[in-house]
Amino acid sequence: QVQLVESGGGLVQAGGSLRLSCAASGRTFSSYAMGWFRQAPGKEREFVAAIIWSGDATFYADSVKGRFAITRDNAKNTAYLQMNSLQPEDTALYYCAAKHSTALAIGAQDYAYWGQGTQVTVSS
Repeated sequence: QVQLVESGGGLVQAGGSLRLSCAASGRTFSSYAMGWFRQAPGKEREFVAAIIWSGDATFYADSVKGRFAITRDNAKNTAYLQMNSLQPEDTALYYCAAKHSTALAIGAQDYAYWGQGTQVTVSS
C-alpha cells in the first residue's frame, strides 16, 4: 500500500508556473506508475499526465501537452508536475495517483491510490 501527499498548489496569474509535488510513503514507490489528474468545480475528474516506473516514458492529455511535464525521483519517493504557461482553464484540484504495475494508464479506474489533492487557481 502507498500513501500520497500532494503539495505545491496555489494562486498564480495566467502565464505563470507552478510545480506540484507528490510524496509517497512506502519502499516500493518505483514499482508504481504514477499519474496526475484534476477536477474543476462542476466537472468530472480528468487525466492530466502519467509516467512509468522508470520515468522513461510519459503521456499527456492534449490540453496540457507542451506546457506541463511529469517527472519522478524514485530515490526521493516523489513525483512532480511542472506546469508552465498556466491558463484560467487549468484551475482545478490536482490529484496524484499510483497504480500497481509499471505500465502507463489514463483512466482513473486504473489507479488504486490517491492523494487528497492540492488546489491550483489561475487568475486572468
